[in-house]
Amino acid sequence: MDPAVPVPPGAQAPAAVPIDIGADPARELAREELSGRIYQEAAPDPVQEVLRWIARRLEDLLRAASGISPGGGWGLLVLLVLLVVVIVVVRRRFGPIARTAAAPGAVLGDTERTADEHRRLADGHARAGAFDDAVRERMRAIVRSLEERTILEPRRGRTAGDAAREGGRALPAVADGLLEAARRFDETVYGGRRADADADARLRKIDAAVSATRAVGAA
Repeated sequence: MDPAVPVPPGAQAPAAVPIDIGADPARELAREELSGRIYQEAAPDPVQEVLRWIARRLEDLLRAASGISPGGGWGLLVLLVLLVVVIVVVRRRFGPIARTAAAPGAVLGDTERTADEHRRLADGHARAGAFDDAVRERMRAIVRSLEERTILEPRRGRTAGDAAREGGRALPAVADGLLEAARRFDETVYGGRRADADADARLRKIDAAVSATRAVGAA
C-alpha cells in the first residue's frame, strides 16, 4: 500500500484487491478497452453518448491519477472500479448480449386474435401513450389481415420481414410500406428503439393502405 495514502483508524485494506497496480498498465488497460469496436459501431443513442462521455472522463482521471500517485493507491483503485462498471453497462446495453436479444422472432407469436382485435389494442395503447405496444399490435393487425384475406397462408413462426416480403409480392403497390412497417416493428420490439407518435401514425397509415389495396390478379 502506498505510504502516502492514509488509512482511517480501524480500517483494513482488502487482502484480495491489488491496490498497488502500476499507473502505466492501468492506463493502457483503460485505453485498450475504450478503443474497442463496441464504442465505435453502436447506433447513435443519447444513453450511449452519456456513457461515452463518462468513459472519456474516466480515462482523463486515470491519466491524472497516474501523475499524482505513480505507485498506485486507493484513488486509482476507485477509478478502475468505476471504469469496470461503465464497461459492464455498455456491454449489456450494446454488446453481444443486446444483439442476441435483438434477433427477430415471430410477429404473431401464439396470439389467435383477429386483425380488428389487434387494431383495437393498438388504438388503446396509442391513447395511453404506450407507442411501443401500439406499433407491435398494429403490425400484428397488418399481418393478420393479410392472412384473413388469404393473401398469406397462416403460418406459425413467420417474422415481420417474412410477412412484408410475401405480402409485397401479392400487393406490389404497398410493398415498400410493408417493408417499412416490418422494419419499425423489429427496431421497436427486438432492437430496443423506442416508438413515438409518428411511428404509430405511420403504421396506422400503412395498415389503411394495405387494407385498401387489392391483390394482383384479384377479380
